[in-house]
Amino acid sequence: MNDKKTAHTTTMNYTLDPHGEELFRQYQMMMPVFKKTEMLAVETLQTALQQQNIYVTSIEHRIKTEKSLIGKLELKGAKYSSISDITDIVGIRINTFYSDDVDKVAAIVKRTFDVDWKDSVDKRKQLELHSFGYSSLHYICRLPKSLANDPQMPELSNMRFELQMRTALQHVWSTVEHDIGYKGGVKIPNEYRRQFSRLAGMLELIDDEFSRLRVTLTDYRRKVQSLVSSGQLDEVLLDSDNFRSYLEMRPFDRLNKRIAAVNQAEIYPTPLLPFVRVFSKLGLTTLGDVERLIADYSEDAYQLALSQLAITDLDIIAENVGPTNLCIVYILRNQGGKSDLIKFYQVLNGDQPRNITLAENMMEQAKQLSF
Repeated sequence: MNDKKTAHTTTMNYTLDPHGEELFRQYQMMMPVFKKTEMLAVETLQTALQQQNIYVTSIEHRIKTEKSLIGKLELKGAKYSSISDITDIVGIRINTFYSDDVDKVAAIVKRTFDVDWKDSVDKRKQLELHSFGYSSLHYICRLPKSLANDPQMPELSNMRFELQMRTALQHVWSTVEHDIGYKGGVKIPNEYRRQFSRLAGMLELIDDEFSRLRVTLTDYRRKVQSLVSSGQLDEVLLDSDNFRSYLEMRPFDRLNKRIAAVNQAEIYPTPLLPFVRVFSKLGLTTLGDVERLIADYSEDAYQLALSQLAITDLDIIAENVGPTNLCIVYILRNQGGKSDLIKFYQVLNGDQPRNITLAENMMEQAKQLSF
């Protein structure tokens, strides 16, 4: 009886028939179930996505507000026998980066929850030529029995929730379209509807092209890895991604170990990706060029290191000693001088005053070398 009073008080500014008021009363009583369903569904979904290494832009979730529910009951409350017939009281939306990730997320959802296929719909397939705006993939789900086993809340096993999946661009379009397309109940002139359609088409094309570009780049990276593994380095451009794959072959290890052996030193790891910029400044364009640099200049690079280490007792050296000395002897053997060494250090270290000192010291040490 008290519950009915609450319902009448809350809904007194709305026009609900007795059946609508009963549904609203059920909604209030079931709120703890809605909240637990939302919590379990979101936590389970986040875990499943992380386990499959699927990255999404956001996971939004909400429980339908009283105001929203009452508005729905005013319009079509008669079609629902009980509050459990309203499947979107608990709603979750997953926004993905790419359109093909929507289907990947859908596959995870099918394995994670019990999907009610009768009420689920792929609204992407319902778009018509004149339609403007995006649609989502909508699944109506239940928690699996392993999660919905709370004796204190048996309603969990039958509670349904709506799960929407769409891309970030689809989400942006839906928000913009709702904001400027349907406010105020004013009919939109055909010329503006046409602008909506054109913009929707452009965004749909962008969505598809992003997915296509990702596939293309993935294929390219696999091709590069294959070329690197097979030693066909002249066919691989020198860039950060390709150089990262090349570093997996440990191309500077032999030189570094030879240098370290001078003082029986330990080699500690340092980032080598900055040498992509250095090698590019030296005019190298492919990984084959880097490979030839190592082959042609390693002996002189070792001799340079020997002149540096012979008068010290250093027992630890950086992993970048090999490529650093390779670059120095390359510059000097190709008629470079102090100014060229300064530029080299600036590319490698940034614009620092000590670059001049480093270049001067290196010019002095290089006088002892044959070249």
